[in-house]
Amino acid sequence: MALIKSISGIRGTIGGNPNDALTPLDVVKFTSAFGTWIKRKSLQESVKIVIGRDARISGEMVRSLVVGTLQGLGIDVVDLDFSTTPTVEIAVPMENAAGGIIITASHNPKQWNALKLLNEKGEFITAENGAEVLGMAENDDYSFAEVEDLGAYERNDSYLQKHIDHVLNLDLVDVEAITARKFKIAIDCVNSTGGLFLPPLLKQLGVAEVLELYCEPNGQFPHNPEPLPENLTEISKVIKDNKVDLGIVVDPDVDRLAMVSEDGSMFGEEYTLVACADHVLKNTPGNTVSNMSSTRALRDVTEKANQKYMAAAVGEVNVVDMMKHADAVIGGEGNGGVIYPASHYGRDALVGIGLFLTHLAKSKMTCSELRSSYPNYIISKNKIELTPDIDVDAILESMKDKYKDQPISTVDGVKIEFDKEWVHLRKSNTEPIIRIYSESESEIKANNLAKMIIDDIKAVIA
Repeated sequence: MALIKSISGIRGTIGGNPNDALTPLDVVKFTSAFGTWIKRKSLQESVKIVIGRDARISGEMVRSLVVGTLQGLGIDVVDLDFSTTPTVEIAVPMENAAGGIIITASHNPKQWNALKLLNEKGEFITAENGAEVLGMAENDDYSFAEVEDLGAYERNDSYLQKHIDHVLNLDLVDVEAITARKFKIAIDCVNSTGGLFLPPLLKQLGVAEVLELYCEPNGQFPHNPEPLPENLTEISKVIKDNKVDLGIVVDPDVDRLAMVSEDGSMFGEEYTLVACADHVLKNTPGNTVSNMSSTRALRDVTEKANQKYMAAAVGEVNVVDMMKHADAVIGGEGNGGVIYPASHYGRDALVGIGLFLTHLAKSKMTCSELRSSYPNYIISKNKIELTPDIDVDAILESMKDKYKDQPISTVDGVKIEFDKEWVHLRKSNTEPIIRIYSESESEIKANNLAKMIIDDIKAVIA
């Protein structure tokens, strides 16, 4: 069993011993700390928190614990129940709430669950805020309300349509253009809440026909829920067998978006953001941001539009901070996470679908032709395991020194650029591991680049 406490929330496997897995006691303790932290920082006399969950099996149990704990603190609860991460993010400011909790373990398998924490803007809390919440949980720094001061409870089912309306009202989402293409689309929602949101969204966007795979929100994931190529073989076959224009795949909490082309080939999670950014830049000149381990293709598309690209440290909070600093018109992460500030500062697959389908419709291309219009890069992901006595920081410093004549960034680990290739070295915060991401124009070149750096590291250790 596993329990991971981090600045962004608490995540773990269901069942086991307290403080060793995500047990009811851990859920109550952590919710108590977050609710108390919200109350102390809120200027509102009556504090309200919005909650929502994906469809995983443990969701109802965790939801009940979270609701009861918040009410016990004297906090009013607006419960969206089955929802998505971006829907809760949108709902927090619309409800004038002081914060939000999303009950989801994102792309993790069904035995996992988690609490993701939002501030009053509907954005993930900062590292500093997260450290405060963790400290409060560790020290049992919270107290509960008297019986007459218990929080109120409200169930609100209106945000599915409110979120869809929000997407339809975006200036760069063109329902007329999408309708004219008469798209036939297959979707895979891994039996989570995407199955509730995507079919009505696509219908209202004007999609002619939708083939639904795994849209029953029962939490029984039919395959590994992370939308990676090795997990998308079934939808690929459905697309080819049924002459579908494209496939759309989301993770359980619907903040990651992957596309599959009409020939069954992967459009690539990395290129979801690239395509959406291309559409936005054609209509709204401005800067773009992604994390340092995302494809260079976003930079190429941005510079082709005579705009500026910037790279942030890995993590959605870091990307959002950089986007605000750079006044970016779009940004996100290479895992299919599209962040569009004209909507809100959070990864949102529904917004990504609206932007992508508009772009594809107006391009007059097939999905595979659109993918071929972008520079082709391949990312290789590797790691090197070290013994606990090895100084990882010293190794990273030695790599920085060895390649000092190359463009280097130390914003997050060490990233070294070699013309249009790059390698990014990041140390794990929990174990003696260096993660090595490399990108080039082919898989062989990307792997060779990673091997070169791994050999350099082994030489330093020796």
